[in-house]
Amino acid sequence: MVFQGTSAIALDAKGRITVPVRQRDLLMQACEGRLTLTKHPDGYLWVLPRQRWEQVREQLMSMSMDADPWRRVFLGSAVDVDIDGAARILIPPELRSAAALGKDVRLIGNGRVLELWDAARHDAHEAQLLAQPMPAEIRSFVLR
Repeated sequence: MVFQGTSAIALDAKGRITVPVRQRDLLMQACEGRLTLTKHPDGYLWVLPRQRWEQVREQLMSMSMDADPWRRVFLGSAVDVDIDGAARILIPPELRSAAALGKDVRLIGNGRVLELWDAARHDAHEAQLLAQPMPAEIRSFVLR
């Protein structure tokens, strides 16, 4: 399963987002809408199908004690959620706060994960990224 594309969506007053159809269909087929949300150190939330989260969790658990502070970021903030009958997921208040989510958010497919960003924060992050030189790996990328 590969996630791609960006959806501009709104966070409702109760802290829920409606999962766009293209991602929802994939998620319902792949994991019956069972997801895990967790903080990412770059200021957004990871949205992972539960079985993918279980793989990530196992990788984190196998790391040495030196990784404890980072493991705490990911495991300590992980919350299991389900897509409800109205195609929504509830973003818990502590995760909304951690990612500074306002009303306007973006759900971005980034390969094996979805990212949930505050729209303004994402725009600023992307502008900063685009102002930097491209890494060699990206500069040498050629479509075949």
